[in-house]
Amino acid sequence: MDIIKVIAAELKIKPSQVETVIRLIDEGNTIPFIARYRKEMHGGLNDELLRDLEERLNYLRNLQERKDAVLGSIEEQGKLTEELKAAIEDAMTLVAVEDLYRPYKQKRRTRAMIAREKGLEGLAAWLMLQRSEHPAEEEARKYLNEELGVSTTEEALAGAMDIVAESISDDAAYRTWIRSISFREGVLVSVAKDKELSSVYEMYYDFREKLPKMTGYRTLAINRGEKEKILTVRIETPEDKILSYLEDKTIRGNDAHTAPYLKECCEDAYRRLIKESVERDIRSELTEQAENGAIEVFGKNLKQLLMQPPISGQVVLGWDPAFRTGCKLAVVDATGKVLDTKVIYPTAPQNKVKEARQDVEALIRKYGISLISLGNGTASRESEQIITDMLKEIKEPVQYVITNEAGASVYSASKVATEEFPDFDVGQRSAASIARRVQDPLAELVKIDPRSIGVGQYQHDMNQKKLGEALGAVVEDCVNRVGVDLNTASASLLEYVSGINHILAKNIVSYREEKGSFKSRKELLKVPRLGPKAFEQCAGFLRIAGGADPLDATSVHPESYEAARKLISGLGYSVNDLSRGGLPGIAGAVKDKTALAGELDLGEMTLTDILKELEKPGRDPREDMPKPVLRSDVLRMEDLSEGMILKGTVRNVIDFGAFVDIGVHQDGLVHISQMSERFIKHPLEAVSVGDVVEVKVLGVDLEKKRISLSMKGLS
Repeated sequence: MDIIKVIAAELKIKPSQVETVIRLIDEGNTIPFIARYRKEMHGGLNDELLRDLEERLNYLRNLQERKDAVLGSIEEQGKLTEELKAAIEDAMTLVAVEDLYRPYKQKRRTRAMIAREKGLEGLAAWLMLQRSEHPAEEEARKYLNEELGVSTTEEALAGAMDIVAESISDDAAYRTWIRSISFREGVLVSVAKDKELSSVYEMYYDFREKLPKMTGYRTLAINRGEKEKILTVRIETPEDKILSYLEDKTIRGNDAHTAPYLKECCEDAYRRLIKESVERDIRSELTEQAENGAIEVFGKNLKQLLMQPPISGQVVLGWDPAFRTGCKLAVVDATGKVLDTKVIYPTAPQNKVKEARQDVEALIRKYGISLISLGNGTASRESEQIITDMLKEIKEPVQYVITNEAGASVYSASKVATEEFPDFDVGQRSAASIARRVQDPLAELVKIDPRSIGVGQYQHDMNQKKLGEALGAVVEDCVNRVGVDLNTASASLLEYVSGINHILAKNIVSYREEKGSFKSRKELLKVPRLGPKAFEQCAGFLRIAGGADPLDATSVHPESYEAARKLISGLGYSVNDLSRGGLPGIAGAVKDKTALAGELDLGEMTLTDILKELEKPGRDPREDMPKPVLRSDVLRMEDLSEGMILKGTVRNVIDFGAFVDIGVHQDGLVHISQMSERFIKHPLEAVSVGDVVEVKVLGVDLEKKRISLSMKGLS
């Protein structure tokens, strides 16, 4: 198998590009570094395509390892033919390799093995030969042997048929065909174990769907219902077609003596040895497809959430709502430093609204709070009403924003939070996190396991290792795309920087605490265990504001500093001009990029990136993302009416629609059918997490707390 050609064909890129990327990966380069600083080498492939290439490379290498192991095992048995070797080498999936290996694999003791031990292999061969001149019972008498436990012709024939059935079952071509037709024509059926039981799975209590039409979210929901022992699930396959196929392949000619036995062997092979295994394979494939789709959606949602623009320059009050234990407050200054914390009890059962308002108003006046970040958890609706009533009466210009607090409790009880706030309880930590989430979502959310951030569906029902790796890659890409301030970044943020692991992140923070702020990127080489390779990978993504070299505050890599200085001076500027707001218009001053790139010994793509960076050094790509909706008043579900048009923020995108926060605490659902006048296959074609959209209210169900929304005809 030529891995390079396979990947090139699948991703529709040149083999030379694949070969280059594989070499770069094998040399220890990270995907963010390859995407940003090695564009000329691979032709400008983006990070998403590079991730797909890396994932496919890992799969195909694992596949090749398995092939080598299988070939070695069969060769040791002395059973490897050229035809079998070619079939294994041409196999493109692990399932295909295992099908070919099945006849030679060490099995637990089977009925066929026992029959062979009883000396019945000859009788099985006689049945398969299908050239009998006498009845099978007469042939079976030759194999009677009391010592081996074959006392009757019935026992002899049953054993021989077990051998034939297993040989049919072990045929890779048969299994491939059966798996294929079962997937094309099979039906997934789920029924309730107790139809009287009320549950979220009621739509699957009597459910049938053709396998090709199964959606990912339904597969995952049914899997969960089965796991919780509420549903029984099975697959109905086209059994008549399958048995007919096996009989056509097995029964040749018109041997009346052997045909009935071989027909019975085909039925036994399918029903006892193939059916359950193929159903397992199909369920596994459906689940894998569903997981891959869910992980992709989760990743895109997470990316949008992490790339939300920060609300900078404001003193924020983080409000973690609750009932019995009170609402936890944390005042955070514009740099993220916690200035004060407090617990108030405006909600049931204490209902100390007056005292709570007095405390909040005092904090607003004392610290100049201009924004309240309210978590969207328990008691959020009640807290929001208190906040809006208060904002109508105070003179200070304060707004509020509803912040998704998913994962805040996970963070507040984590080791990271304990190290960051050793003297705070979990409530205070959570309130501080809710405040910081609006100041810099990326810097705060990296402290939480991405799987705990609520922008996915069924994330607890899928392969956690695969999900963790995929979401970790998303976070890594976002962090490196934005860049990190070397002198303020937490260890949690630093460890997502290209080339930096958990240990190096801790070492950087320890060095900074001991020696003071970094003055230059080169100083990174003094950090314990951070060698030249790690420096090469991370330096371009780490920024030093106000350092000795203005280029250290940009995304220009140190390896290009000399060329950048020549470029700047050649166009009549000084490097120090970068510190005064950059060099606007510098890209337009270059008339011939190709010639200039040659003079500077740079690739043209790298030159373009450098010019863009010098125009506006340290530009935050999050500036282009939709801004959060800041509010000063609140609606209740009771205030909504059919036809009302509102602005809202997309909180989550799932396979069948999107949940939109319209300021009534309960998010409304825009079903995929209500998203666009044109046909779309997935909601992500129309919206992303964080988008501010205009929606129309279609319906309100107060009892079930459901709001139906539409985006059609509003743009």
